[in-house]
Amino acid sequence: MRKVYIVPNLITAFSLASGLFVIFKTNMIEPGMETYKSLLTSTLILMLAAFADWVDGAVARAMHAESEFGVLFDSLADAVTFGVAPSVLMLKNLSLERGTPLSFYAMIGAMLFSICGILRLVRFNVLQAQLKKLPKHAQKKYRHFTGLPIPASALTLVGTNLLFAFSRFEAWTNWSELTQTVIIVSVAILLGYLMVSHIKYPSAKMLHFQVPSIHLIPLAVFVAFFLIYGVLYFFPLTLSLLAWVYVVTGLILLLIRLIVGKKSKIFIDFEPNHDD
Repeated sequence: MRKVYIVPNLITAFSLASGLFVIFKTNMIEPGMETYKSLLTSTLILMLAAFADWVDGAVARAMHAESEFGVLFDSLADAVTFGVAPSVLMLKNLSLERGTPLSFYAMIGAMLFSICGILRLVRFNVLQAQLKKLPKHAQKKYRHFTGLPIPASALTLVGTNLLFAFSRFEAWTNWSELTQTVIIVSVAILLGYLMVSHIKYPSAKMLHFQVPSIHLIPLAVFVAFFLIYGVLYFFPLTLSLLAWVYVVTGLILLLIRLIVGKKSKIFIDFEPNHDD
């Protein structure tokens, strides 16, 4: 049996504990009694879990501490934290009457989101196992994500939930409870489809831009200023906007690839793979 490395798995355990905490905490609240403050707390915990999920992989690679146990543990933790917790949070926040067509639609949406998230993780693990058998040059074809990553999908769903509970957004849209429910559940179903789709999503570690530092510094300051301002005063809107930008990015890259055609090497990395 191979070694089980402590540090990466402790970080994964933290991510799993965060997801379980959100699920248990949410189930202790009466249906419809989920306040904005409670929803915000759960969202922040899931964001912290997403950061931990990114860190544990980076730490494992840096320490050369990758193991079969760690891979399986990470997938199971992600299934709970990013596959189940957002669905539970969504259902509890909607406050729907039992036995109605709308409650059934919400339940179907939550189930599809969780099932598609788990399928996304299984496909990722199978693909990673296959990649280890391929030569280095053949692995470049799979350097970006196939399907929307489950942490991004989870943050998009909880971010949308939080946005709809934001008082300023509610006052601005003035949507009925029925409209909000249909939109949120439809978002869950859409995200589920994107997770199991063959649409390519960019991996941050594979994106390289050749921009002179003298131009990059003012741009970074400008972006940082608006991000800090948005987080401080419009956190739900900022989180939701950033999450949806990433979701739409994959669709835009696919569209560009289809427009330029297969003969062009532009955006060739984002050609959908139907063999994985």
